[in-house]
Parts: sequence; C-alpha cells; structure tokens
Amino acid sequence: MEKTQNKRSNVWNYFAQKGACVICKLCKAELVYGNSMGSMNNHLKLKHPIDHSNSSQRGQQMAMDNFVRPLVRQCPPSRVGEITDLIVDMVATDMLPLSFVDGPGFRGLMEFIEPAYNVPRRKSVTTRLEQRYNECVDKIKSELKEAHAVAITTDGWTALTTESYITITCHYIRNWTLQSVVLQTRAVDDRHTAFNLAEVLKTAADKWGICGKIVACVHDNASNITCANSHEFVEWESCPCFAHTLQLSISDGMKTANVDEVIPACNKLVAHFHHSTVATKALSKKQRRLKVPLHRLIQSCKTRWNSICEMFERLHEQRPAIFAVLGDRSVTKLADERKLALPDSHWRLIEDMIPVLKALKCATTVLSADINVTSSVIYPVVHGLQSKHLNSCDDDCPTVSEFKAAVSSSLNRRMFKGDMQRYITKFMKSSF
Repeated sequence: MEKTQNKRSNVWNYFAQKGACVICKLCKAELVYGNSMGSMNNHLKLKHPIDHSNSSQRGQQMAMDNFVRPLVRQCPPSRVGEITDLIVDMVATDMLPLSFVDGPGFRGLMEFIEPAYNVPRRKSVTTRLEQRYNECVDKIKSELKEAHAVAITTDGWTALTTESYITITCHYIRNWTLQSVVLQTRAVDDRHTAFNLAEVLKTAADKWGICGKIVACVHDNASNITCANSHEFVEWESCPCFAHTLQLSISDGMKTANVDEVIPACNKLVAHFHHSTVATKALSKKQRRLKVPLHRLIQSCKTRWNSICEMFERLHEQRPAIFAVLGDRSVTKLADERKLALPDSHWRLIEDMIPVLKALKCATTVLSADINVTSSVIYPVVHGLQSKHLNSCDDDCPTVSEFKAAVSSSLNRRMFKGDMQRYITKFMKSSF
C-alpha cells in the first residue's frame, strides 16, 4: 500500500521502475530503489535542477516539457550568411551537384547542427555561385591587366558522352610567382579545323583582355592545333608540348617487335583480374598469404602517360601472387592459365624495361610541373636522357637496346627538326 501511495508522487514523472531499480527518463541513469524516493529526489536536484516541489501536475508537466523539448538557439543573420557562403564554397570546391542542397541527408544534418537555419534551395545556391564566378572573373581580369606578358596552354578532349571540349589555361608572373588560371572549358560543336580552333583561341584572348600579351601557346602535336597556332592565324608563337613530344617518342620505342608483343599480353592478364570477381578476391588472399603489398593491378592506356611503366612495375611487384592465382585450379581453369600466363621471356623483359621506363616517367613528371617554369629544364632533361638513360649499356638485352635507340632517334627527330634556334627561342619565350 505504501509503494502505491509513493508512486502517486510527482517524482515518478521522471522515473520508471525496473525490478529493484529505477531509471531516470531524462538521462537514463539507473538508481537503486528501496521504497524510498530520497535518492530520486537527490538525483533530480543535482542532475536536473528544476522545480520539483509538490506543485500542480500542470507545472510539473511544463517542467518536463522543458527537458524533452529544449529551447532552440537562435541563428543571427551574420551566422546565416556565413553558413550559406560555406555551403556555396563546398559545392564549388568539391564540384558537387546543385541537387546536393535539396538532399534529405544534408538537410537532416544541417537541422541537427543548426536547427534555426533554413538551408537555401538550389536556385538560391545557383545565384550565389554565379555571383562568386563573376567576382572571380573580375579578380583574374584585374591581375591579367597588370601582367606584361602571358603564355597560354590548350588541350582538346572528348567526354564519355562523345562531346568535344577545349580548355585554355593562362600562365603569368605576379609578384615573382608563377600564376596559372583556367580561362575556360567550353564545348566545341564545330569541326576541329585549324581555322575554327584559332577562332576559339582568339575569342578567349579577346574576352579576357590579353590580346597582344600572349607570347606563346603550348599545345600537343596534333596537326590541326599546330596549324591553328601558326602565324597564318595568330600572332603568338607555337610551342609543341615537350612532355607530349617525349610521350610520342616513347610510343615509337614501344613499337619495337618484342615490346609490342608484351604490352597486349600484359593488358589481357590485367583485364582478367579486373573483370573477374573471383580472381580479384583470390589475388587479395594470395597477397596476404605471400606478404605482397595489397595493390590492384594497373591497366595501361594509350592516352594516359606512363601507364605502361606503372603496369610493368605493378606486375613485377605482384608476380608471386599472380602465379599463385593462375596455378590455383579452384580459381583458374587450366585453359585460362595457358591463355593468360606470361612466358618467362616476357617477365624478364618487363624487369629489364622498368629502369629505363622509370627514368622516362621521372622526366615527364618534372616537365609536367605546374608551379615552376619548366622550359628552362627541357634541354638539361634531354641531355640527361640521351647521355645516360637512353644510352645502351653492356648489360642491356637486345630488346632494351633497340627500345632505347628507337626512343632516342624519335626524340632527336621530333625535337630538333627544322631550325633548332627557332625552337630554343620559343621555349625560352614561354618562360618570359
């Protein structure tokens, strides 16, 4: 009878009995209950200091509501603006789709972090992005106006949707520091003739106010863009990209008989592991068992520089694990092993080719730097390659010697055709 009377106390609005214990509804704390409410009262006074006097039930319920639904803190206008700007920055920096701000997950996160903040809709974010773009354009135009001379680089590419694009980047010196900004990436719907490409370049130069300041345009070795940058169409100098020239020379070297046979065989082997889930999981298990680095095999691609070197390096690293997978009949059929397994001659050639390919990869990486002017290192790099890395050694196998000779010959032909002094002048002008 006493227990029933005790439960009529308002203290029980905050506790639930569980056997010989009671649990606080506010903080889930568990207290020992011995038919006495002293511990519960003390807990409420220390942990939840509200009015626990024997007032009316309405007053107690209002106090309870204050705990269950705490007051939402206000979000001042200055903070609202800062949060919105950060959201716009996140969309721009991380290249997120505009629909991101309408997603229930993001809105749920913001409601938890800042309940009083109203997340802007897509249209509002779009307006702010356009405003941010215009501010950025004005800043770049102001800097370009102060520059005495600039150089541009351009490259055309095709998206997976077969849409053609061209990107133009501008390089200039400001406060003795090299600055690089992308002026535009735009679709090219017309035919990629020299005249049309030249018009795209001249239109961009006029839009950004750099007409008469461009001393050189660096581009790949395609005939149309090379012709577009001739004096027939433009006033600046044409500078073929040396890194691209080097890659073309490497491709010429890859056409030697034995190397040309190894690459397709390696691609076929790598493709098997990329397309077979069973083989991929088996490779991972073999890697752990043989204590080989847990790396995926790399597929070479004609349009990705140094990918053949990376494929050879990864195959050489994973050779024990690859052998183990191909030799496991529960994973690979005997007929598949015979089709995929590389002969010992291929493995030896891969190992012999790696040092020279790594040297060429290092040269390409140095020449592709975007924080330093690289034209001044072109000839030292060429000299180092020709005098050391592309110079045949006594330890080289016939195929490697043939590859080095082919790359060296192609590099000389592409680099020094015509008036060499003219090329030197072009490259030096691009570094101002």
